Amino acid sequence: MSEHSSEPEVQKGSSNNNLIFAVVVLILVAGVAAFILLKPEDKPVQVVEDIVAEEAPVVEYQEPEPEPEVTEPEPEPVVVDTAPERTPEPVPEVEPLPTLNESDEVVVARMDELLSDQVMSLMMTDDLIRRGVVYVDNIAKGKVALSHAPVERPKESFKVIEGDILTIDPNSYERYTPYVKLFTSLSAAQVIRMYDEYKPLINEAYAEIGYEGDAFTGTLEEAIDVLLDTPEPKGDMPLVRNSVTYQYAYSEWENLPDAQKQLLRMGPENMKKVKAALRNIKAELEK
Repeated sequence: MSEHSSEPEVQKGSSNNNLIFAVVVLILVAGVAAFILLKPEDKPVQVVEDIVAEEAPVVEYQEPEPEPEVTEPEPEPVVVDTAPERTPEPVPEVEPLPTLNESDEVVVARMDELLSDQVMSLMMTDDLIRRGVVYVDNIAKGKVALSHAPVERPKESFKVIEGDILTIDPNSYERYTPYVKLFTSLSAAQVIRMYDEYKPLINEAYAEIGYEGDAFTGTLEEAIDVLLDTPEPKGDMPLVRNSVTYQYAYSEWENLPDAQKQLLRMGPENMKKVKAALRNIKAELEK
């Protein structure tokens, strides 16, 4: 668990919020697909009429009678029935994506449309896509990349209750509540729409760290599975003090991957909400 009992503990203990947000911010980033509808032209159908020649009857010669003068009637004007021209429906314009280096302003503005000012104040706004890609890639491996955290660290310090055994003070869980609200403030459908919108930039950032860019969706699903596999304790988890840090007293908890231990430190109620949101996002991804 490795919580510091002094001032360094505040920095160490704050990585959990990054875990929550990592998946969200990443999921909130990606590409635009354009569809062109082609209508086949109607081909003219050639109609061929069979002409049957009839045998001409034999007619005896007679003097032709003079034809009476006939006044031809003036031709009636031809009325052409013209159908009104159809006005083509306007094609919606799709704004081109910015370059990866210039994407922060556009992505942050897009998220600002959907999230409250309080939620936006928790976010890191520099190199957002690259941060999220590296962070999610680490979560998929069970690790926590603090230097690539996509959100600010909580200001409140980690607290314990000292008695016969050391336990986490429930008030410590509250410092993660704003991040949980951030994570659950968007529906899974909204999250996936944003992921699809900025997916080309995500793939580019993923290729920069040595992967095939189009493999990131699989990595994202692996990261979600790691978090969903975090065991849920039935009661308090005793701690032990190790120098200036705290660790879980039981090896079954202390030996968990760092990403899962961070999720545990959010508290049981917050963890349930995060897991529920992750399940919905995973379901949308699988569609």
